[in-house]
Amino acid sequence: MMKLPARYDHVGSFLRPKFLLDARARKAKGEITAAQLRTVEDQAIAEIVKFQEDVGLKSITDGEFRRTYFHIDFLEQLGGVKTDIPVTIRKPDGSEELAPPVIRVIDKVRHAKDIQRADFEYLKSQVSAGRTPKVTIPSPTMLHFRGGRAGISKDAYPELEPAFYDDVAKAYGDELRSLYEAGCRYVQMDDTNLAYLCDEKMREAARQRGDDPNELPHRYAKFINKVVAQKPQGMLLAMHLCRGNFKSTHAAAGNYEPVAEALLKEMDIDAYFMEYDDERSGDFRPLRYLPKGKTVVLGLVTTKFGQLESKDGLKRRIEEAAKYAPMEQLALSPQCGFSSTVHGNNIAVEDQRNKLRLVIETAREMWGED
Repeated sequence: MMKLPARYDHVGSFLRPKFLLDARARKAKGEITAAQLRTVEDQAIAEIVKFQEDVGLKSITDGEFRRTYFHIDFLEQLGGVKTDIPVTIRKPDGSEELAPPVIRVIDKVRHAKDIQRADFEYLKSQVSAGRTPKVTIPSPTMLHFRGGRAGISKDAYPELEPAFYDDVAKAYGDELRSLYEAGCRYVQMDDTNLAYLCDEKMREAARQRGDDPNELPHRYAKFINKVVAQKPQGMLLAMHLCRGNFKSTHAAAGNYEPVAEALLKEMDIDAYFMEYDDERSGDFRPLRYLPKGKTVVLGLVTTKFGQLESKDGLKRRIEEAAKYAPMEQLALSPQCGFSSTVHGNNIAVEDQRNKLRLVIETAREMWGED
């Protein structure tokens, strides 16, 4: 198993600066070209890399500044996949939620082109020596969970086993190999589905689609392992378990117990970023399934609100988690990114710095220097 760059980490996305949002709006109106927008993105990414390094992070992302949505922008570039942009729904109480995007498999899934390579190469060019550039991509399970069997073409895949899972794993393997050749050694897959399967509403929705929510985590573990089997040697592969992060809202709640054994014991992932920022996530008992060699990054610091957590409170929670998993197999991070979609969470730019500094300081005090 590969080790994380440090005992402190982050999930990946950051609030987009206004000049980048303005450029995206101009591109949408046809006032600037894709190449001109990319130049603006390059500037914004250079700045967010410097921000991360100044704060003290060891793993560095591009802030997901070239994306609108953390998952769609990647998945729609796979051959055989079609996505419909999600819409914002205003609820009776005045709050907003993002309707789940429709992701459909309309043909055989394949790696039609390098998706993240050029983006990674630019990121790598901006990252200082001694830091690790990290690429974040959506989990392959997202091609199945949202639509189930009905979302996957029966012409392309009369049976899902094994052809669908093998094709998706091969497409992901091709992308991982492309990134490895470019120098990437750290990839994080963002997975909402396993976290959603902790929520009884989501479990019932899976039943309505014809899936067994008790069987799905084990199927997904085998699915992820098909991807892991294609991972180049020397690449760290992590997974972030997300419960929804649109404009500081969440989509799911529930203890990790229904998925913990499949997630931690059966899945051959190096590290897990698990959201534990409030009572929605339940207790730490599911961590008892963590085998030797793997790391759980405790997402104890919320990115949804600006109020800063108590350092002593964080330390107590880390000690509580250490009752179920060895301290040397734990690390600390915010619970999610600061801007999983282009819209961003309802926090201030300076909150990002304060939250990350808190994570780094707390981790150094708990585990010692890097």
